[in-house]
Order: sequence, then structure tokens, then C-alpha cells
Amino acid sequence: MAQLEHIEAIEKRLWSAADTLRANSNYASNEYFLPVMGLVFLRHAYSRFLGVKDTIEAGLPTRGGKTRALTKEDFSQKSAIFLQPKAQFDTLVALPDSADRAKAIIDAMESIEADYENLRGVLPKSEYQELDNAVLGQLLRTLNPEELRRVSGDVFGRIYEYFLTQFADQKAHDGGEFFTPVSLVSLIANIIEPTGGTVLDPACGSGGMFVQSARVVERRHENPTEKLTFYGLEKNATTIRLAKMNLAVHGLEGDIQKSITYYEDPHELLRKADFVMANPPFNVDEIDADKVKSDPRLPFGLPGVNKKGKVSNGNYVWISYFYSYLNVQGRAGFVMSSQASSAGRDEAKVRQKLVETGDVDVMVAIRSNFFYTRTVPCELWFLNRAKPEAHRDKVLMIDARNIYRKVTRKIFDFSPEQEQNLLGLVWLYRGEIGRYLDLVAGYCQRMLAEGAACFTMKDDEVETVEPLPDFIGVLVTLRGAIEPFLKTLTKDALHIEPLKELDDAIPLFKADVDVFHKAADEQQAAWGAQKTTNGELKKAVDRLATLAETSRDLVKQTDLLYKLACRLIEICENECAARDSDAWVNRDITRARKSADEARALAVEQLKQVRYFWKQAHWLTERFPDAELRDVEGLVKLVDQAEIEANDWSLTPGRYVGVAPEEEDEGFDFEEALRDIHVELEDLNAEAVQLAATIKKNFEELGV
Repeated sequence: MAQLEHIEAIEKRLWSAADTLRANSNYASNEYFLPVMGLVFLRHAYSRFLGVKDTIEAGLPTRGGKTRALTKEDFSQKSAIFLQPKAQFDTLVALPDSADRAKAIIDAMESIEADYENLRGVLPKSEYQELDNAVLGQLLRTLNPEELRRVSGDVFGRIYEYFLTQFADQKAHDGGEFFTPVSLVSLIANIIEPTGGTVLDPACGSGGMFVQSARVVERRHENPTEKLTFYGLEKNATTIRLAKMNLAVHGLEGDIQKSITYYEDPHELLRKADFVMANPPFNVDEIDADKVKSDPRLPFGLPGVNKKGKVSNGNYVWISYFYSYLNVQGRAGFVMSSQASSAGRDEAKVRQKLVETGDVDVMVAIRSNFFYTRTVPCELWFLNRAKPEAHRDKVLMIDARNIYRKVTRKIFDFSPEQEQNLLGLVWLYRGEIGRYLDLVAGYCQRMLAEGAACFTMKDDEVETVEPLPDFIGVLVTLRGAIEPFLKTLTKDALHIEPLKELDDAIPLFKADVDVFHKAADEQQAAWGAQKTTNGELKKAVDRLATLAETSRDLVKQTDLLYKLACRLIEICENECAARDSDAWVNRDITRARKSADEARALAVEQLKQVRYFWKQAHWLTERFPDAELRDVEGLVKLVDQAEIEANDWSLTPGRYVGVAPEEEDEGFDFEEALRDIHVELEDLNAEAVQLAATIKKNFEELGV
């Protein structure tokens, strides 16, 4: 299993265990929310602490044979939090049942707040007194599984975000509005690229915009605490605590103030921000028009007032504020209701003035179901006060409504590759051809690496496995386990046909695997001399198509072989009375069958990766064969102001890019369709279990 998939499995297990514990303890989601997030914060702080501790200690100065003690400054330089022994997670996990866990956790939180002024009064403390001692013990152990010691990278940062996601889905706090889906935040951050300066989020929620901005800087091998200064505004005090914890677990700090942004500007950043990022509330109709009508943050005027003296719709108040905060080089990226881009009357007048500045840069349409609390579609707006002259009267329109990955039956997001492909369009628009070509080349290289991994790779235990050879090996073992019984059967028994099918298929499969192995090695060797000009890369993608299709064929063969073996076993058991024979060693056959299924799953998953990464490269080169931005029906179009004016100053991408052509049936991706069906089935099964538990509990309460 790939590292990312392993982390996703851990996330789901941790959440499931924590949520089950909540359900069995009769706590409501809103009661459980902050205590759990506090412990996830503490566990992540400990993970980062351990990750840098040895490196720091190795570099400490010594005097007179004594090494200087660790300080919080040592850890701050490594984007980590210094933890006193009583605040270290292992100390809390090791507490006996007789200990007062709530007091110990509160002491741990207070010790961190004493060392870090920006966290004072932020971490949950009194909330733990409401939880049962045994529940706290189970929760501590749940968040400290052994497998987390074997994964690398910012795993608990991901887990913190995952728990925020799940609590948002449960609407455990503020109706779930505090959380913006990570894939949208990441796309915003990577389009505006906040590489240095002031970052403002006037509706900052749990601080996701800041975290993703920091990751942009980290990918440049620079320290975000040195390059970026974060300012946030948020109306909800509890959400501010979440945001500050979120920043802290990622080794960041920010000035986040409690404020109603419509009426207040405590940071006084008018025309001073380098970057503005936000996901504001949509379609608010409660803003007092008298209070904001003279606000200098409304350079285009009020977007209409209703009979109650309220701003008709707050969307363009937000948009105007975001624009006004930018300095002359500033860039903004924000989420907005899809209604805003084509709204009429006074809102259209504000939009016209905004478009006429020449600072609207990119518009991206997002399909419905990306949010946990809203099913409606949305759009991402991007402003750039320093657009190149050649683009001043143009806007890049991207319709990404057909680009998504199904996470659950109700929630969609972007895969990392889908996000990269959308960024590729922006790079072409900006003339950053090298980044686009690096992306295509990277997909080709990843495809070849996944092909090699079909024959040898490291598993989650860092043990060497050989997916395709191992599958062949366990299949032969399974065949051998059945052989003693087969020798007892007559030549006209019912097993003959399925046996022949299996015995004919195995050598053919081995031969095809050998051909695939040889082709993968040859392509890997050829890549050593690969030129990365667009023409040569396009040829490479075309050349690798055969390898991609071979991997797809091997997926089908792998599944077929396992089915043939299972069919033979079932006929032996059901039609040939195998279980009554001493030659049928059921335990060995069951074990061999299970091993074959596990090996099949690993081989299939690895083979799918080969074609998957080829498809990403092909998606790009097919649409942009000359490595130049061009109009693609249903996807992208560069639109000038004259066309926008002719369309009532609309900024809705779908109005310009047209409709994507229907794909031919032969291009239908059955694997993706089956994956979607599987996701939906998993969700329905989970809902059924939850409903059954609720019904049972209701019956028990009724005494039935």
C-alpha cells in the first residue's frame, strides 16, 4: 500500500475508534469536539517534538563536558513545540487507571501555555473534567497506535485536518462552517503562491488557508515562519482556538483576532496585504448598510440595499473587501457562491467595475458536494493587482465541474494529480512552460517507477515485497494444496474443465508478466536519455501507452486467475465432496486461498498505478499538444473584456468554455465507475450499521 493510502487508513481507523468511543459514552459531538481536538493537537506536538529532538541534541554546544539544556527556541527554529516531560504524550498514555487523567492533561496543556504566549487561554483544559477517566484513558490509547511510529512526514498534521473534516461533517461546531475542504484551500494557495509577505484571511475559520500557504513555502525549502506573517479575523471564539491550535501543530504563529469583519478592521491592512485568502459565508443578507456605506474597503460602492436597510447580498461586500486589502503587487484567492459570478442589478455594476480594473485573473468553477455543510456548487476567484500587461484585459476561465474524486457518497474532492493538472493550466496561462513540462515528465517517471514496483517494492513494514512474482508464487502454492485431492478424482469428474482453464492460464500469465517486466526495464533504460522538450515528451507519452495498456490487461488477468482458482475450489467442495476426503486439507487450502487473495489485491493495486500516472500525462498532452494554452471545450478558455461585457459582465466559466464533448463508450473507465460504486456501498453499509445501533438503543430505552 502506498504511504498516502496507509495514512488514509490510519486516519479512518483513528476517527472510527474515537467516534465509537463518543457514541458509547453518551457525549454529544459538540461536547466531545474540543477535548478530542486538544488531544490530537498534543499528540501531533509530541510527534514533531520527537522528530527534531535528536537532531537538536546532536547540535547542542557543550561546556566543561556538560551539554546545554534544550530550550523552546531550539524547537521553534525547527517549526516544533518544546514539551516538558509531563506534556509528552507517552507520559499521559502510561498513566495508571488510578491516576486523575483529566488533571494530568490539564497540567500538560498549562505547561505548554506557560511556554508559548500565543497559546495562552487557547488550549482546552476544563473540558476534560467533563469526560470520564476511563474514556480519557481509551482516547489517549486510541490516538497512540504503534503503527504511527513507523510513518514519516507531517502525519498528525493530516490527522488534525482529517478530524476537523469529520467534525465539520457532523456539524459539531458552528454548523461546520469553520472548515474549508483541504483540496480547495490547497488549490487556492498553489495558484496565488504566497512565497513571502503578509497573508490575510478575513474569515479564517480553523486556519486552513495559513497552513496551506506555509506548505507552499516549505516546498521551496524555506522556513514559512521567516517568510510569511499571518493575520486572521474570526467572529467565533471557539473557532479562534481551533485556528491557533492548527497553526501551532504545524509550527506556525498568527495574529488572529475576534472580529465581525463587516464592520471592523482591527489589523488596519487596507491596501497593505500581499496575499488575501478566504472562504467567507455565502449570500448573507443581514449586513447593516448604514454601518458599511462609508467603509473605505468598498471602493466600488454598495452592492444594493433592501427595504430593511440591509445589504441585499453580502457576497460583493466580501469581494470588495478582499480587493481593497491588496497592495499594488497583491494577489487574492477566495471561495465564493456560484450565484455571485452572474448576479444582476447592483451586484453586476460592482462586478463590472472590478473587471474593468483588469485585476480579475482566474475563475474556477467547482461542482457541488465539495463542502461538508453545503451541497451547492461554488467558484474560486483569483485577483492579481500586478497582472502582466498582456493579460490586463483577459480572464482565464476554468470549468472544473467535471474534475473530481468521490471520497464518500456525499463528499467529493480533488486527487493530488487532479489539482496538479488544474495548476498546469494556470502555468501555461502564465507562460511557465518549464513547470508544465516538469509535471508531464514527472508523471512519466512516476509511471515507470510504479512499473518497477510491480516486481520489487517496500511495504508498510519496510519489508521487500514482489507483487507480481509473489502472486504467481502463492497461486502455485494454492494449486499445489489442491493437487493431492485432484489425484483422487476420475478423469471425467466435474473439475476437469475449470482445472484445464486454470492450468492453461497460469503459464500464459507468467509469459505476459515476463514481457511486461522486460518492456518496463527497456522503457526505464530509455528514459535515461529522454529529452524533456515538449515534442520529445509527447513522443514519450505516446510510446508509453503500450506499457499502460499492458498493465491494464494484467489487472484483468490477475483477477481472472484468482477467480479460476476459487471456481476450482468451489466445484471440488460442492460437486466432488472434497470436504469428505482426507486428501483435502481444508486449513491449508483456506490459508493458501487467503494469501492468494491478499497477493492479488496488492498486485492489482500496483498495476493500476502504472496506467493511472500514464493517464495523467496523456490528459495534459492530449489537450495541450504544443505546451501552449488553448481553448478546450468544456474545460478552459482565455476570455477578453469585450466578450465579458457582451455577456453582462458575467464571470461564470461555464458561460464561456462550452460543454465538454461526450466521451466515446470505449473510453469509459469501468475501474473508476466500480470505485465510485464501492465508495457508495461502503457509505450505505456504515449508515446501515449506525441506524441498526440507533434502533437497538431506542428499543432498549423503551424496554422492548
